Order: sequence, then C-alpha cells, then structure tokens
Amino acid sequence: MERISWNEYFMAQSELLALRSTCTRLAVGATIVRDKRIIAGGYNGSIAGGVHCIDEGCYVIDNHCVRTIHAEMNAILQCAKFGVPTAGADIYVTHFPCLQCCKAIVQAGIKTVYYELDYKNHPYALELFEQANIETVQVERKELENKEEKKALVEALVKQLKENNADSVEIEALEKRAAELFSIIPTTKTSI
Repeated sequence: MERISWNEYFMAQSELLALRSTCTRLAVGATIVRDKRIIAGGYNGSIAGGVHCIDEGCYVIDNHCVRTIHAEMNAILQCAKFGVPTAGADIYVTHFPCLQCCKAIVQAGIKTVYYELDYKNHPYALELFEQANIETVQVERKELENKEEKKALVEALVKQLKENNADSVEIEALEKRAAELFSIIPTTKTSI
C-alpha cells in the first residue's frame, strides 16, 4: 500500500469534516495544522443550537446563505475559543475560501492555504493572499484504490480527532457514518 502525502492526509481530514456540514448548497470542511499536527477543524453550519439549512432551508441574501458560518471561520473560531494560536499555521480547505474567509485567514496569521477545488476564486482574495505573503496550493485529490485503504484512512482520521479531544458526540456521529459507508458493525460505541 502506498502512503498518502501529508497534504492528502490533511485534505482527507477536511473532506471528512465536510460530511458534518448542515448547508444544503455546498458542504465544506477546513482543518488547521501546525507542525504536521491538527489544531482545529470546522465545517459550514449554523451557530451552536441554531436552525440548520438541512432543517428549514438556506437563508439566502444576495445569492449567499447567511445562516451558516463557513468552515474556515469555524476552525479559526475554535482556535480562538480554546486559546490556540493560529499564527504560522496552515489551513486545508475542501474549496477555495470566499473573500470574507480570506480576510479572516490573513488576520489569523495563517501562512499557507491548501485547497482541493476551485470555487468562485475571487481575484481580490488572491490579491490579499499575495499581499500577506500567504501561499495558495491546490491539492489534487488522490482516489484511494480500495475499500480497505479508505477504511484505514477514516479510522486514522477518527483516531486523530480523539487524540485531539474532539467533541465525543461528533466523533460518534462520524464513526456511525463510517460504519454505514463501509458496512461495518461497530464493536464498541467508539470504534469503527
């Protein structure tokens, strides 16, 4: 089995986080990494305890859903909430950041933006990243060759979330979804 690169690994983490998205228009995940260690993750969804797009539909103003907080912002805010510095970190996002998230990324001191898919890449966002000396790198998706590799990757990502003390309810939901995807019957409450 060929090992995936660090970029592919962290992007896969963002793809996994995107599965928690509650926006029906676009599911996005973001992972903040420092020194090859995950320090935060986020997905686009409503405020804690708020109404979700999957429940009542998107709240669209000027062709933009205002009900959700973007994945990048959720990851940055998670760092702020728990006192984790973002200066010098990297962010892995499933889609190129919007202009507002670009500004937050610049202000957070993040040094590199890795993204998988182009998505309305705003020219001013590119200009701001350039002004702030933030590198943008598109990470090509690598299809995993078989189900066992995919299962192993998901297990590794969930293990990493546990080691970083992620929310146990979210971990349990991810494990349940993984079990459904891989047709696995969980052996314990917290195992895939």
